[in-house]
Amino acid sequence: MNRTTLSLIAGAAALAAVTGFAALDAPGAAGAGPAGAAARLPVERTTLVCPAPSGSDIAETSYTSFTPVTQGAAGDGKGQLQAAAEESGTDDGKSDSKDDDGDGGKSDSKGSGKKKAAEAALQPKAPGTPATGDTDGADAPALIGTAEGKFAPGWTVQQTSEVAAGAGRGLLGVNCTAPDTEFWFPGASTAASRADYVHLTNPDDSAAVVDIELYGKDGAVKSEVGEGITVAPRSSEPVLLSTLADAAQDDLTVHVSVRSGRVGAAVQALDNKLGGDWLAASADPAGSVVLPGIPKDATDVRLIAFTPADADTDLKVKLASPSGLITPAGHETVHLKGGTTTAVDLGDVTRGEAGSLVLTQSAQSVPVVAALQVIRGKSGKQETAFIPAAGPLAARATAADNSAEGATLSLTAPTATAQVKVTASAGSEGGTAVSKTYTIKAGTTQDIAPPVPAGLKGAYALTVERVSGGPVYGARTLTATEGGVPGVTVQTLPDDRGTVSVPHADEDVSVLQKP
Repeated sequence: MNRTTLSLIAGAAALAAVTGFAALDAPGAAGAGPAGAAARLPVERTTLVCPAPSGSDIAETSYTSFTPVTQGAAGDGKGQLQAAAEESGTDDGKSDSKDDDGDGGKSDSKGSGKKKAAEAALQPKAPGTPATGDTDGADAPALIGTAEGKFAPGWTVQQTSEVAAGAGRGLLGVNCTAPDTEFWFPGASTAASRADYVHLTNPDDSAAVVDIELYGKDGAVKSEVGEGITVAPRSSEPVLLSTLADAAQDDLTVHVSVRSGRVGAAVQALDNKLGGDWLAASADPAGSVVLPGIPKDATDVRLIAFTPADADTDLKVKLASPSGLITPAGHETVHLKGGTTTAVDLGDVTRGEAGSLVLTQSAQSVPVVAALQVIRGKSGKQETAFIPAAGPLAARATAADNSAEGATLSLTAPTATAQVKVTASAGSEGGTAVSKTYTIKAGTTQDIAPPVPAGLKGAYALTVERVSGGPVYGARTLTATEGGVPGVTVQTLPDDRGTVSVPHADEDVSVLQKP
């Protein structure tokens, strides 16, 4: 093996260790290995960020951390979630105004102005066993976490809050996200009844600079306030969307782009009458879109879609039901105008059955992002959840924070029949893992009452693995009733990217050498 080959393999391994994922494939050329020659190895490092959970004094928040067992993973490692850094106050207990050096920090004339040391909020347990923690009140901070070695492959953290009353009351859940440089959030709003915040969390030791753009029914919302927002190192910044627009709009698409650094981003949508939930980012813009896991008892479903392209398009709307793909009456197509946000009320589209929405294009294909706003309950006692467009479950995904009751796993195979294996982990306080295999027929959605670990004590995780067949999309729904209000939150199941593609030692990559 020549030195270039060794350097490339070492570089790929190093990149995997730093970012949590990487791929290095030699170009097809004479002497090059086949496309399938690259090996899949477990990632060695994963970073996740969790937004500050709630501004309510009566919020109760739980965290569940879980790493699935991964063949070939390291034998040791470490991991923890820490509170995002806070500024220390002055000697008299008060903090002064922000300094003017542009780093977003605070200065004081009497104290040191140094960051307080972050304490571990939660540490993961051995792969295969969930770890849990909780907090309450309005002062709970954003969390930043890193897992290394055996804890890294597929590391998942669920944040779930219960708010009994007030704006945004109900069940609010979100998967803590990997930092990135671009996010799309169709489904946000600056309506009078809503208070939507985009939470930006920077996990790194240098500041990040972020732009926030809003797109409504007439196109881009003019604003300079969202440009060049500085997020200080290892800190979090909530931005109230109504401060970025002059006029209220019912339906908006939020575009978060990072000029320098990287952040995690999520939108917290709080409604005075319809409760609240977290709106996670849509899958990357694509020509076809799948929105999995509409609760079968949803009383109203609203589709919000956006294309960043200059061209218009017509989306074909299909519902993947338990019996196959059907066209909702009166909603055969949705017209999208380039650069604008379109919202359509679909009503009781699932009619009491499991369902997922599938959007495709026939003629001109342009990139699209989309989300669903789902209402559960009846007038006066309603709760909101959001389902963003999801990416396919290529290999494996995990939903943490399940209990013996109140969880539903929804899986759809829009194009071809697929087989999946669902594993219920041991409980956080005891129990034995159990697995079951399911077949999802082409064009259908299947709601599954998840298997429950034998002798369950505490919370457990559900890991879904695609065994064979076509692409699979999934979501997990949590429900809980508080004061007669049917709380609901839905998290989609994107692939956990727990492995990285690297070339075999005997793969010929000499074509990459300079002459």
